[in-house]
Amino acid sequence: MDIFERIRLFKSGEGRLSCFGYGGTLAALAKRYGRCDIFDDKFDTKEGFATNTLQPMGAFDPEASVLEVVTPGIPPHNPAVASAKNLISDYDFFSPEMPFSVWISGTNGKTTTTQMLGHLLASRGAVIGGNVGTPVAALDETSPIWVLETSSFTLHYTRFAKPDIYLLLPVREDHITWHGSFKAYIADKLKPLATMKEGELAIIPKEFVGQVSTDAFVVGYDGVEDLAAYFGIDPEMIAFKPPFKLDALMALAVTKSLYNETDYDLLNAFVLDPHKLEEFRDAKNRLWVDDSKATNVDATVAGLEGYTGQQLHLILGGDDKGADMKPLVDALAARGQVTCYLIGANRMKMASLCADAGVPYEECGFLDIAVSRIGAAMQTGDVGLLSPAAASLDQFSSYKERGEKFQEFVKNLA
Repeated sequence: MDIFERIRLFKSGEGRLSCFGYGGTLAALAKRYGRCDIFDDKFDTKEGFATNTLQPMGAFDPEASVLEVVTPGIPPHNPAVASAKNLISDYDFFSPEMPFSVWISGTNGKTTTTQMLGHLLASRGAVIGGNVGTPVAALDETSPIWVLETSSFTLHYTRFAKPDIYLLLPVREDHITWHGSFKAYIADKLKPLATMKEGELAIIPKEFVGQVSTDAFVVGYDGVEDLAAYFGIDPEMIAFKPPFKLDALMALAVTKSLYNETDYDLLNAFVLDPHKLEEFRDAKNRLWVDDSKATNVDATVAGLEGYTGQQLHLILGGDDKGADMKPLVDALAARGQVTCYLIGANRMKMASLCADAGVPYEECGFLDIAVSRIGAAMQTGDVGLLSPAAASLDQFSSYKERGEKFQEFVKNLA
């Protein structure tokens, strides 16, 4: 019996489904269908609710399971996952019902691009989901278009589902422990190309063109100007600064391809999420920028592009999860006009890198101290920027709390 027959039988009311992980993805699936045996290490013993069960991962028996769906964040080397014989992603599970779909991936920018495209296509009935907002199990199957933010984890586990349009933003080193290597991470990002068909569109960085055999029509790009020229889009009509200009161009490339439509006014009416290069001013009318969502090197480097030629007072640091921070410090040294204010768990590591590269810095330890020192040093025309290039959990509950505290401390400056 093939996988699709197993999926069909389950959806028609026969048998049970094994689910690895009880996050939002599979919680929505279990709520919708029931008859799910959910395995997660947060459960110590077998429990039941409704027609579902909750069990520890070690209780999974591959011989007793006919179909398994995995939460994307669980790595493939997990023993239960590795033993599964009929493992698929939630994208595969819903592929028979999936309408026309646009998948969006990349290291940074995929959430914003997904939201922008959803905004542009809302009047045409599009819905957004996947790795952002609504889980696939809860999306409206009567919608004509699904716009899905798609992680490398989901792509790794997806075997059968494919997009009609695939947008791949720039790829940088990330999630190396999960994937095993940067090469494997890239391979998963390029995986959809192998199953795409003639008449379908993939827009990917030029460096990856030709690496995977595909029947899709592939457009390669080097950057904003390159992509804009190919699709006949005027980047000067886009109100967003880098790095969001590329996200906006990607979204417009889809509407141009599907409908020969380039609605700059509608695009420019889109409102970015909080804590993404969110600009505000203090009591002295000085510019501050909350980029707390910049949790890796590439996101911080990209964010600096919007403030070329201005003196930056940059707050860096947190839990970098062992990432190589030298490329960031080298970029700061080449840029100049920057002083770093170091906080969080990796501040000593950052101090050593800054000293070696000749980048001015101050060890602050904590966010409130950094804000206070910047407040005393900033001149008119300078920019105070929180763009940590690291996760927040060493000192905060989330990047959101970190950003909220940053704005609070700035507003309380004397």
